[in-house]
Amino acid sequence: FGPLYASTPALSFNMIASGLWFYGYNELATMTIKKTSAVTQSVANTAKRVIVIVGVAIVLKESLDPLKLLGCAIGIGGVFLYSIVDMVFPPKKEEPKLEDKPAS
Repeated sequence: FGPLYASTPALSFNMIASGLWFYGYNELATMTIKKTSAVTQSVANTAKRVIVIVGVAIVLKESLDPLKLLGCAIGIGGVFLYSIVDMVFPPKKEEPKLEDKPAS
């Protein structure tokens, strides 16, 4: 692998770019989880996958068979239901624990 990496500039560039891209993706995911919650991140990730599947099918002019359409519908429906439930029942603010309260 070493000689191939050294002799092929496209391979070395693509590996470095891929590593940097993945690092940036992980940083963004961590920041998102800190701002929201792990459940919200998971739902957003599911929505992203569905959007990518449908988008690629449109760009490549590929037909989606019924099983793929059902999977996309379940994914989109789940994200929709989560957003509705999240609006109707907003998350409760946590009360500070006894250890976190200032001593009087």
